[in-house]
Amino acid sequence: MKVIILAGGFGTRLSEYTKLIPKPMVEIGGKPILWHIMNHYAKYGYKDFVIALGYKGQIIKDYFMRYYTLNNDFTIDLSNNHIDFINERPTDWKVTLVDTGHDSLTGGRIKRLQPVIGNEDFMVTYGDAVSDVNIEKLVKHHYDMGKLATVTAVHPAARFGELQLNDEGLVTSFKEKPQVNQGWINGGFFVLSPKVFDYIEGDRTTFEAEPLERLSAEGQLEAYLHDGFWQCMDTVRDREKLNEMWNSGHAPWMD
Repeated sequence: MKVIILAGGFGTRLSEYTKLIPKPMVEIGGKPILWHIMNHYAKYGYKDFVIALGYKGQIIKDYFMRYYTLNNDFTIDLSNNHIDFINERPTDWKVTLVDTGHDSLTGGRIKRLQPVIGNEDFMVTYGDAVSDVNIEKLVKHHYDMGKLATVTAVHPAARFGELQLNDEGLVTSFKEKPQVNQGWINGGFFVLSPKVFDYIEGDRTTFEAEPLERLSAEGQLEAYLHDGFWQCMDTVRDREKLNEMWNSGHAPWMD
């Protein structure tokens, strides 16, 4: 099953970085968040990736063109440009990189990949969020429920500290930016039937709008409830938080 990663957006809320590089290339622990997402899927045996490129897509292409040399030691003979690799550490991923348009919206990017996906079920996620979602259980849930689409529902982290008060106004509990215990949001990590392509008109279609709304109205959108870790990287503070986790040795998406 192929895994589409949407990597073409502008990332305007991370403009400190995305003026120079696309958002999926912003690093956590010295590796692009895109690599972290792919590594998570690969852990469950899903290693056939399709990267939907747009804004500054050439930078992502260049990264994968240089991936083998960046991640292995080598000796190069400059007289003839011959390279001998030393202690090679190959990565058994297949990565397809497709320009899905500079200004395409999320649905349009998915639609443009229909020829690559063909008539097989596939997965889709965003290039800016990491999670410890169990991909094996997610896929099983999708097939058990038999719907055209499954979305992973997650609890977002609160933006502010959570206080619990007693009747006298005394604080009985304080939690600094906990995961919200009520309410679910779209966390990405979709599993989709190829029939979902029929719900997308073209480049200006936002996948989260009409396609998912229609699927929901038709009873064809299932939710996989994930109570574990999930964190998007929308702001500089989000990036700092993820790097703090990585540097502490406790990065839940890598466990």
